[in-house]
Amino acid sequence: MRDLIIFLILIALGFTAGTITEKRHYRSIRKREKELLHLPAVTIRKVEYPDEIITSAQLVYGNAVISTDYFKKFLAGLRTIFGGAVKSYESLIDRARREAVLRMKEMAPDASVIVNVRVETSTIGLRANRKSVGCLEAIAYGTALTLDR
Repeated sequence: MRDLIIFLILIALGFTAGTITEKRHYRSIRKREKELLHLPAVTIRKVEYPDEIITSAQLVYGNAVISTDYFKKFLAGLRTIFGGAVKSYESLIDRARREAVLRMKEMAPDASVIVNVRVETSTIGLRANRKSVGCLEAIAYGTALTLDR
């Protein structure tokens, strides 16, 4: 009985701490997205700007590694038993991708636009004998153009 109580307390602590951390991170993301709204990050095949107005072009990137909490791991473990979409990891992927894009934009504060943006994700800490994700990494990269207008 004692083990069950300890397990339930750990699940409750994981849920509470994870929820608070996730909400705090989303607030930070929304605030920074508003601040960087003036810098578009787009995926296009061909740059439509004439060469004479492009004053600089540089590779910019940002990456983020977001860890899962025990509650999300617990929910994902239940989902693997019953099958279906693992919704507990969707916010994890969303946060990692948005954070990576923000860090990429922060690397080029004077740019006019970031073109050919790509975002990739990978898992870190995935063990062969376990199917739970330890951390998720997202990297965003593109070409920052500074235009002379």
